[in-house]
Amino acid sequence: MSDDRNYLEQAVELARQNVEQGGRPFGALLVREGQVLARAVNEIHLTQDPTCHAELQAIRAASRQLGPRLDGCVIYASGQPCPMCLAAMHMCGVSRVVFAAANAVGEPFGLSTAAVYQQMALPLEAQKLDIQHLPQPAMSEVYARWQALHAAR
Repeated sequence: MSDDRNYLEQAVELARQNVEQGGRPFGALLVREGQVLARAVNEIHLTQDPTCHAELQAIRAASRQLGPRLDGCVIYASGQPCPMCLAAMHMCGVSRVVFAAANAVGEPFGLSTAAVYQQMALPLEAQKLDIQHLPQPAMSEVYARWQALHAAR
């Protein structure tokens, strides 16, 4: 628990520093077995890339060292991870996430992603984003080819 507090304080300090440099108040650390593998901040202000969230930047940096699987890793984030970041954590196998500020804290500042969580909980046809499924039979062949190539490795 004291390690959690220490790492979380570091993520909050990264967020504080990022604000002072013109960025958004988000910082993250990715840690495995007590070793900090990556420190990152939200870089949207620098890149204009809306996916440059601190958590994703930390995942990208750690993946360059470890590959696409981050099993056993913990992400410490200054704010509640958005659905995009949380999905990435699931996809790469992050084992745990600890965050400082919940969406309710960020809401008065326009920094909550609660509405996105609500949208994503709806069936596809009920979401505001127009999502269309247009099946393509060739995709079964593409998937089968991928499986055949990777099964041989």
